[in-house]
Amino acid sequence: MNSRFRELEKPVGVRKKDVVLMATVTSFDEIAFPTKSELRQFAELFTPLFHASSEEARRQAVAALSQCSNIPTAVALFIASQPIAIAAPFLASSPCLSDDLLIMIARTQGAAHARAIVRREALSPTVIDALVGMRHLDTPKSRTPAEHPKPAATTPDGERSGPSATAAAAASGPAAADDGRLEREEKLRGEIRRLAAHVNRPPADRLGLRTVTSLQEALLVRFARNREAGLLATTLADTLSSSRWLAERILLDISGRQLATTLVGVAMAPAEIAFVLKSLYPHLSRDEGGMSRAERLIESLDPIECEERVDTWRRADSYTFHSAGGEDPTTAPAKPQAIKPVAAILQSVDEHSRQVLKARQR
Repeated sequence: MNSRFRELEKPVGVRKKDVVLMATVTSFDEIAFPTKSELRQFAELFTPLFHASSEEARRQAVAALSQCSNIPTAVALFIASQPIAIAAPFLASSPCLSDDLLIMIARTQGAAHARAIVRREALSPTVIDALVGMRHLDTPKSRTPAEHPKPAATTPDGERSGPSATAAAAASGPAAADDGRLEREEKLRGEIRRLAAHVNRPPADRLGLRTVTSLQEALLVRFARNREAGLLATTLADTLSSSRWLAERILLDISGRQLATTLVGVAMAPAEIAFVLKSLYPHLSRDEGGMSRAERLIESLDPIECEERVDTWRRADSYTFHSAGGEDPTTAPAKPQAIKPVAAILQSVDEHSRQVLKARQR
C-alpha cells in the first residue's frame, strides 16, 4: 500500500504517460481483428510511450500484451529485447512469437532470455534443436588468476611429482565429465533431428506412398496430347492400381479438379500436370493474371491432402471391385468362358471328321 502512495508522489507527467500507455494497450487488446492501419498506429504509439513510462507500467503493459496474438512483429521484437525482468512473461507465453523470432532472440539476447523461452508450453523441434545447439553456459564474471606452478621434481625413476602432477590428476576428472556431457548433447541433438524429420517429411521422401513412374508419366502425357481417353484411363488405372471405373470417373470430372488432385497425389511434375490438364480440358488453358487456370488450380492443392484423398478413393474402389466373395450374380459382370485345352479341340475335330467320312460312304 505504501508503494501505491509513493506512486502519487511522482511528477504528474510521468503518471499521465503511464495511464496513456495502459489505455493504449487495453484498447488494442480489445480489438479482435485489427486492420493494417490500426497495427501501424499501435506500433508508432507504443515505443515512445513505453520509453516514457515507469518500470511498473512497463511490466503491466508487457504482461497484458503477453496474451495478445495480434501484436505487430516490430513491437513483439522490441518487447522481447527488453531486460529479462520485463520481457520474461512475454517470452514464456506470447502466441505471436514465431520460431524464427524465438531463435533470433535466444541467439542475440543471451542465456536468461533463452531460459525464459524454454518455459513455453509448446516448442517446435526446430526451436528445441536450436536451443540445444547454442549451449548457453553461465561463466563466472571474476576469475582468480592461476598461480604459476612450481617446476616439478623428478624422481629417480623418471616420474614427475609435485603440483603439476596433482593438477593433471585433478584436471582429468572435469575433462572426462565434459566429454560425457558433449556425448549426451550430441545424442540428444541427433534424436531431435530424427523427430523433426519424422514430423516434417521432405517432399522427396515418397516411401510407402503411391508414386507415378517415369514411364507412366510419359504415357499419360502422350495419351493426353493425342486425346486418347481410353488409353489414358488404362494408364491412370495402372498408376493407381485400381479399377478402370475409378480412372474413368476421375476423367469425367470436366472441371479437371479430380484429375489434378490425383496427379498431385502421385507426385507427378507440376509442369506435366498442367500440360495434361490443358490438353484434356481446354478451358483450363486460359490465362488469368499471367498464369493459366491449370497452374492456378495446381497451386491451390495441398500435396498431403491430395495423397489422403487418393488413398480414400483407392480404398473405396477396392471395397467395391476387389472384395472377396459376396457378389450378386445378377449385377456381377459376365466372366469370359475358360479356353479349352488344345488336345480337347483336336479331339473334337477328329470326331467330326469321322462322322463326315461315314456319311459319305453311305
